[in-house]
Amino acid sequence: MPEVQVRKGEPIDRAIKRLKSKLETEGIMDEVRRLRAFETPTQKTRRKAKASAKRAKAKKQRFNFAQ
Repeated sequence: MPEVQVRKGEPIDRAIKRLKSKLETEGIMDEVRRLRAFETPTQKTRRKAKASAKRAKAKKQRFNFAQ
């Protein structure tokens, strides 16, 4: 679970913004949204395929720079 230490003299708004950005980078908010409602098997398959394609694209791009 991500934590944010509120620094001395720091506004609460800024600390909340840092917490939100941490949650977003770790993917916690996406998971919470996904788990809020029932996901049909078709939606699950589509989500996994989309994530797989994204990983494959990133991997392909990473190895193309090496050449």
